[in-house]
Amino acid sequence: MKRVVMILFVLSLSLLLLGADKIELLFWTHEDPNRTEIENRYIEEFEEMYPDVTIKRVTYPSRKIQETVLTAFAAHKGPDIFNMEINDEYPYIVNGRVAPIDPKAAGYDSLQAIYGNYLEGVLDPVTYDGNLYGLPLELTNWCIFINKKYFKEVGLDPEKDYPKTWEEMADVSEKLVIRDGEILLRRGFDFRYPYYLTFLVPMVEQLGGALLSEDGKTAIINDEAWLKVLEYFKEWGPNGRNLGSPTYTNARKLFNKDNNSVAMCLTGLYQEGRIRADNPEFYESGEWMVVPFPRFENAVNDLGSAYYGHYYMVNAESSKDKQYWAWKFIAFMLSHPEEYLLKVGLIQPQKTLLESEIFKNIPYSDVFLNDMAKSHIITIHEKAPMMQDLLKEAVESVMLTNATPAFALKRLKTKMNELLEEW
Repeated sequence: MKRVVMILFVLSLSLLLLGADKIELLFWTHEDPNRTEIENRYIEEFEEMYPDVTIKRVTYPSRKIQETVLTAFAAHKGPDIFNMEINDEYPYIVNGRVAPIDPKAAGYDSLQAIYGNYLEGVLDPVTYDGNLYGLPLELTNWCIFINKKYFKEVGLDPEKDYPKTWEEMADVSEKLVIRDGEILLRRGFDFRYPYYLTFLVPMVEQLGGALLSEDGKTAIINDEAWLKVLEYFKEWGPNGRNLGSPTYTNARKLFNKDNNSVAMCLTGLYQEGRIRADNPEFYESGEWMVVPFPRFENAVNDLGSAYYGHYYMVNAESSKDKQYWAWKFIAFMLSHPEEYLLKVGLIQPQKTLLESEIFKNIPYSDVFLNDMAKSHIITIHEKAPMMQDLLKEAVESVMLTNATPAFALKRLKTKMNELLEEW
């Protein structure tokens, strides 16, 4: 009997030892069918190279992942690898929830070599107290995608009559809309609600306003600029010219369908890959084009949309072994910047990619790059997600209720500065 027990003990111990070096990584990311295709392949290739590593990739809708990651980290059950927009990720850096990069694991000789591989400044948002906490999956700014057919249908030449200013955007949209009573069957254009840090703050900055003072201690700078933008959105909404609303399906999601529901949308270069995947006939038709982010007629600053990044990060609570292999896998994925560009339309801001003929040959890549050169990174702040919520409240109050722009501005300013005081 003792011999049987001993054999079972040795066998159990052997099984434990055999599994000791096995690494299982949990990887959470946002949905993107084109990216899923190539990243699932990267996982297969990586697991073949390193049989002791298993990676489970889980996707969530772009809005849902913010809540899911927050809940998981609060319970100390966060994934080993994750990515979100940088303004949502930054609090995790400040609060010590993510691990600094391991240069050797990522295939670099030093931290300086990593900075040297990327465009100047793009790693600043993930640099904190001398450490680097993320590598960019993408750097994205937004421009205007246009369906040429609908312009021609109402007698407009898309090449000449596309809106260069926000004032023109409203007038052109008025010509393009199709209504059934108060219901919009076709919108000329609509905004990317509720990503106000990306598009609304630059609109305010065009007019000389700012979200934060230079020292970061005061919010909502230049009331006149803010008031004009809030007045613009009130006029845009159902209680004004009725050109669009946060209550409708996001225009970007409808654009690819080419189904007479929207003529223009605000989105990034990645949209090209999604058009090609969702509607190849429309992609090949030559009936779409891309133009810069509009400016106000009396703009004092020539600014495009803010650009943002999705950065891959690693959980600081993961074991050291898991952190090592997480950075090694992240680096493996990011060693394919050309494929991310060609198949997904994502710009990884590596110097070699942006200087390549592959990038230059992507339709309208010059429009995005030129506009990005006149832009800046989205607001990076520990309280940025809450700031965006307050902007949402202000915009929706003037668009969907009877709140006046002056009242909405006063309340926004009060709440935003209270948020800064708490911080």
